Amino acid sequence: MVKTIEWTDGRVRMLDQTLLPREVKYLDCTDYHMVAEGIKKLCIRGAPAIGIAAAMGIALGAQQIRTGDFNEFMKGLEGVFNTLLSTRPTAVNIQWAVERIRKFLTERRHEPVDKLKAMLIEEANRVLNEDIEINRAIGEWGAQFIKDGDTVITHCNAGSLATGGYGTATGPIRVAIEQGKKIQVIADETRPVLQGCRLTAWELMQDNIPVTLITDNTAGAILRKGEINLAIVGTDRTVANGDVANKIGTYSLAVLCRENNVPFYVAAPLSSIDFSMPSGDLIPIEERGPEEVTHIFGRHIAPEGVKVRNLAFDVTPAKYITGIITEKGVFRPGDLHKLNEKGADLEKIMLKAKY
Repeated sequence: MVKTIEWTDGRVRMLDQTLLPREVKYLDCTDYHMVAEGIKKLCIRGAPAIGIAAAMGIALGAQQIRTGDFNEFMKGLEGVFNTLLSTRPTAVNIQWAVERIRKFLTERRHEPVDKLKAMLIEEANRVLNEDIEINRAIGEWGAQFIKDGDTVITHCNAGSLATGGYGTATGPIRVAIEQGKKIQVIADETRPVLQGCRLTAWELMQDNIPVTLITDNTAGAILRKGEINLAIVGTDRTVANGDVANKIGTYSLAVLCRENNVPFYVAAPLSSIDFSMPSGDLIPIEERGPEEVTHIFGRHIAPEGVKVRNLAFDVTPAKYITGIITEKGVFRPGDLHKLNEKGADLEKIMLKAKY
């Protein structure tokens, strides 16, 4: 698997995913503004990956704050936090990373600032390594729903490129293959930025995982023909009632799966679940620039001056979701809130494969 992001030589190195699959190139970010710009321009994307990038961006920004006073240090970090939080409003992982780092520092406020700066680098790397383990756990839980010979459809990219490694939605696929199951993957192209076409198809091919690329509007036709056994997608924010915000087109795919009696699963690390938000109607939906729709690789394909709506995400209501795959197990959307309750018997409410 290709490395998405790492801390090396006092810099944050991230794979520039805007160039894939034509070119494999890494960006060396020397300050937190470069990390923020990388997130904003989709050089790095995917909820877990941008959470890792945010943690590393904070660590990078911290090194540039010149003070030995803890309160002044935290005051300086507020600018770093706010810059990173402003990059992608829908994905909750940046907010999760900021709050994790803020808590980490507050609990260690009596340590020397220079020591805290070094500890932030260690914590950012811990976020990265934990994410890889979480993805593996999601893979183990989710693989039980994939039978030998199944065809799985996915949307956008929730693979190793969208995480620290291994992937969320691709985690169950990878584990199923490791278990000896012979499966096929269908990847939606995912307009307008073509993450399924450029990224998912590419990374699966790198690992010799059988994948077929389709246009987004082909999904309904092959679902109706019975050629797909289940869908697994990622999430940028899942809320307490089980509603899921993911790449635009996810809602359409979920409705098509329901119409054709195909199970629809969401791979969601706990870091992407916002238990403070009761309903998906409250999730802020990022709208991006018109050029992503009017241009492909810099070439203008639409009529000059046409009006454009470019929603980056949509919300899939919980009623269309069969199960949410987390590192703690697989749960019905209506039971998701119990993961945030002390003493909840998760084994009792966990979904298990019935075949």
